[in-house]
Amino acid sequence: MISVLPSHDTSATSFRPEVFPELHRDNLRTLQVNLGYRCNQSCSHCHVNAGPTRLEMMDPQTMALIPKVLDQYQLECLDLTGGAPELHPGFKDLVIQASCLGVEVIDRCNLTILTEPGQHDLAAFLAKHRVTVVASLPCYEAENVDQQRGKGVFERSLIGLRQLNQLGYGQNDEQLILNLIFNPQGPQLPPPQAQLEEAYRKELKQRYGIEFTRLFTIANMPIQRFATQLTMTGQLESYQQLLEGAHNPDNLKTVMCRSLISVNWQGQLFDCDFNQQLSLHPKGPVHHLRDLLDVEVQWPGQPITVGPHCFGCTAGNGSSCGGALQSEEEIG
Repeated sequence: MISVLPSHDTSATSFRPEVFPELHRDNLRTLQVNLGYRCNQSCSHCHVNAGPTRLEMMDPQTMALIPKVLDQYQLECLDLTGGAPELHPGFKDLVIQASCLGVEVIDRCNLTILTEPGQHDLAAFLAKHRVTVVASLPCYEAENVDQQRGKGVFERSLIGLRQLNQLGYGQNDEQLILNLIFNPQGPQLPPPQAQLEEAYRKELKQRYGIEFTRLFTIANMPIQRFATQLTMTGQLESYQQLLEGAHNPDNLKTVMCRSLISVNWQGQLFDCDFNQQLSLHPKGPVHHLRDLLDVEVQWPGQPITVGPHCFGCTAGNGSSCGGALQSEEEIG
C-alpha cells in the first residue's frame, strides 16, 4: 500500500517565512493551455473544479492564436490540460498544427477518457502524432483510486493504460512517452518520487502487466475543491503550515513558472495554472494570447505573481507539472 511509504522529513528545513520569496522568469519554453473545464470525472483533489456539468470551453478564435504564439516565440512545448482537454472539439486539429511546427505536445489525460463514447480512436491518434501522455493514476490500488476519483475509475484507467501500452507507449519507443502522476490522498506531502516510482513500476507490471515511462509526484494545492474539503474538515490551516514549514529555497531555481505561461479557456495569461484558478494575473506587459502577437516580450527578468499557495511547489522535494524538483539525494 502506498500509505506505508515515508513522507519527506521536513525537520531539517522547517520554518515559516512571512511571505513567499520574489520570483522572476527565465526563458519561456512551455505554453500550458486549459481548453475548458468540462470533464468526464469530478476528482476530489481537482484544483479547477472540473466536471461533467461545466460548460466553459475555449472558442475557435482564441484557439487559432495558439499555433501563432508557438511559432512566433519558437516555443518547445504545448501542454494541454482541462478538464479533459480531449473533449474540446478542436483538440485534434490543435495537436496536428502544433506537431507540424515541431513542438512537443503534452496531453494531460485522465485515462478514462480513452473509453468514453466517441473516443475509440483517441489513443491511436495520440500515438500517430507522438503526443506525450501525462496520465493521472494516484495509486496502484483500486480502492484508493476510486475513493479519490470515482467508482470504477481504476478499472477504466487500466483499460486506457493497456490501450496505450499496446500502441507502444511506455515501451522502448522514446517518442511514445507515458508518464503517470501521483497525488496524495489527503493533506500531506508526496513521498520521495524515485522510491514511489519503483513501487509503481513493480506493482503495475506484476499485477496488471502495465508499463510506463516515468512517475511524477505532485502536491495537492490548497485551492478550489481541495481547499473546500480541507476547510470542511478543519485542516486547511494546518496543511498550509505544513507546506510553509517544508519550504526548500533550493526549489526556487526550477519551479515551473519560471519557464511556463498558463492560458485559461478565455485566452487570458497567468504565471501558472494555480494562479489561473485564483485569478492572480501576471505583473508583466501582456495579459492575453493576442497580446503576445502584438508585443514581443523579453521574458527573462519578468516578475512572477506569487502567493501563499506557492509553498505547495517548493515544499520538500518540490512539485511541478513535471513532478518533483529535486531528488532525496540532492536534498540530503
